[in-house]
Amino acid sequence: MKSILVIGGGVVGAACALRLQAAGVQVTLIDPGDKRRGASFGNAGHIGSEQIAPWSAWGNVLRAPRSSFGAGGPLDFRWSDVALWTPWAMRFLRACDPVKFERGREALDNLLADSLPAWHRIAELAQAPEIVIPHGHVTAWTTERGAELGLSAIAAAKWGRNSSWREMTGAELARYGGVLKSAPKAAVVFSGTGQVSEPQTARDAMLASFAERGGETVVASVVRVEANARVMLADGAVRSADAVLVCAGPWSRVLMEQLGVNTPLIGERGYHLQSAETNWPHDLPTTVFEENFIAVSRFTSGLRCTSFVEFGSPDAPGDERKWQRLRQRIDELGMKFAANPDRWVGSRPSLPDFVPAIGRLERAPKVLYAFGHAHLGLTEAPITSEIIAAIAAEKTPPVDLAPFRIERFS
Repeated sequence: MKSILVIGGGVVGAACALRLQAAGVQVTLIDPGDKRRGASFGNAGHIGSEQIAPWSAWGNVLRAPRSSFGAGGPLDFRWSDVALWTPWAMRFLRACDPVKFERGREALDNLLADSLPAWHRIAELAQAPEIVIPHGHVTAWTTERGAELGLSAIAAAKWGRNSSWREMTGAELARYGGVLKSAPKAAVVFSGTGQVSEPQTARDAMLASFAERGGETVVASVVRVEANARVMLADGAVRSADAVLVCAGPWSRVLMEQLGVNTPLIGERGYHLQSAETNWPHDLPTTVFEENFIAVSRFTSGLRCTSFVEFGSPDAPGDERKWQRLRQRIDELGMKFAANPDRWVGSRPSLPDFVPAIGRLERAPKVLYAFGHAHLGLTEAPITSEIIAAIAAEKTPPVDLAPFRIERFS
């Protein structure tokens, strides 16, 4: 393969474009150019090597009523998009079958085993090793009952093979007392995980290295993709190459269905508030306050608080109630935060079994794909880029690709 069109410049697309260009493939990256559009911009920045359990589990179904937005939780469905999420939800329920769940967990364990080292490798390739901060992450509970239940669940769960956890010491918990109303009652700290210095900074570093290596970026929207690796842009221009890689996040569904591929992909939206005004220390890792349903990350540009799992159209307007609820959680915890913080909403691309689609299309071998990474897009981007580079070079990928075939939904 001498040339490839990469459709989508989020963190997965950026990583793939850089890795392919560095491998000697002439890459043209096509992206609409709105950096705030997708989850690559607004996520919590967590490199979640431990998160091997697919969300398609009966336990999550049973917890759904008390996790709903109406009950104070993070889960919501846009009723105006019922035609989108109803068929997706039916497939999700089928994916909760215990055998399918275990198959998905094994696939994710294999994919995530090398995810943190893969981040170090692509950071070196981008000549920006500082973008990876491997200081683990924390899950904390603010009540005695929450701590009791949370610690029990943590101990019973299966985690990624290269991650581990321990309870935080009293001295470690006390540090949170300096930035919250009160220190958590208990917390666990994971190792073998980490975060990026800032999601957009990490993406920018990869795109800068891609450009320095001769990669071309076209600011445009793709409206059609063909099996012969020919694409049409919104302005009527046509581009072609030896191959095409579809990695346009939740917007990949329409493009893949043009190729006759059943792609049950939905936008799973998250929200954030970010404050440049903060006293949160840089060395406190990403912290999940489980009872408050928020994740807190200290980035170069400030403190970001993220939440919500909202199913619907990736292009729908933001829900004001979500930002209000997020602000309420921040104030309950007592974090120092700006009166008018940055607000963001964006979509994670989620497949019903919460296992990404990565591979070469059987019915159209010139079409490669990498999408559907759900909550783990940032985590899995570098290892996905190494898989795509191996496929492009017709080499053996670092993991078995059978569980990641999009044809599993046919």
